[in-house]
Amino acid sequence: MIEVEHLTKRYGAKLAVDDISFVVRPGSVTGFLGPNGAGKSTTMRMIMGLDRPTAGRATVNGHDYRTLRDPIRQVGALLEARAVHPGRSAYNHLLSLAATHRIPKQRVHEVIEMTGLESVARKRVGGFSLGMGQRLGIAAALLGDPRTLILDEPVNGLDPDGVIWVRNLARWMASDGRTVFLSSHLMSEMAQTADRVVVLGRGRVLADAPISEFVAGAGVSGSTGLSTARTVVRTPDPGALFEAVGTGPTVEQRSDGSFLVVGADAATIGDAACRAGVALHELTPVGATLEEAYMALTRDDVEYRSENVR
Repeated sequence: MIEVEHLTKRYGAKLAVDDISFVVRPGSVTGFLGPNGAGKSTTMRMIMGLDRPTAGRATVNGHDYRTLRDPIRQVGALLEARAVHPGRSAYNHLLSLAATHRIPKQRVHEVIEMTGLESVARKRVGGFSLGMGQRLGIAAALLGDPRTLILDEPVNGLDPDGVIWVRNLARWMASDGRTVFLSSHLMSEMAQTADRVVVLGRGRVLADAPISEFVAGAGVSGSTGLSTARTVVRTPDPGALFEAVGTGPTVEQRSDGSFLVVGADAATIGDAACRAGVALHELTPVGATLEEAYMALTRDDVEYRSENVR
C-alpha cells in the first residue's frame, strides 16, 4: 500500500505539489493522471525517496522508502527508463542490479524473457529504441519480484503489442494482490487498465475515485460538465421522431445512418417514439469516456495550453 499524506513540494517560489493526500491500495490498478506540470512525476519521486518533501510524507507499506532494508524486493519502479549506462548490455545491467541485491542470476533470465528482451539482451543499451529502453526499465522494476509496482509512463514508445503486454502485466500484478500505481497520457489505455484514478491539476488532487464513478461525475471535485444526456438513435422515420421529441435536444446525423441526440435520454426519446407511432431500430445511451471526463475536469488546470489547429 502507498499512502500519501499532506504531501507538499516547493522549488523556490514554485509550488509543484500542494498538500495532496491519497491511498493506493493493493489488489487493484490505480492510474495517476494530470496535465504536464501537474506534479505527477514529482509525487512519484517523493514516494521513491528521490526528492524530499517540503511538508507531509509518503510511505510504502507503512515505511519511508529510504528506510526499507531491501527496497528492490518490495518496490519496483520505472521513473526514467534512460537512466542506464549506454555502454552496458541489458543483461549486464540487470545482472549488476541482481548481484548488489542478492537476487539469483536465474531471475535475470526470467525478467528478460518476461519483457521480450531475449534478442537484444547482449546488445549495448545505447543502441536501444525508446520502446526497448522501456522494456528494460520494466524488467529492472520486476527484478526483485516486488509487491508494489510504480510505473511512470510505462507504455511510452511501445508498439501496440507492447502496450497490451503492459496492460496485462499491470492487471495480473493487481490480481495477485499487489499494489500497482502507474501514470499515462493515453486515456484509452488507462480506461482499459486502471480500476481507480487519482487526477492532479497544478499540484492539487482534483479527483480520487473508481474510474466508473469518475466518468459518471461522482467523486469529482466540482462538475465535469458531462451531465448532458447523449443517445444514439436509428429509425426509418427520423423526421416524425424528432418532431415528437421537440426542439430542445440537438440532433446530428452520423456517417452510418444513425443519429446522435444530445440533450434527451433514451427514456424521453422512447416515449416520444411511442406517442408518434415511430419504429426504433436502435436506442443506445452514450456514456462519457475517460478522456472526456478527464479533459472536462482539467480544462482549467492545464499549465501548457496549445491553440487549436483550424
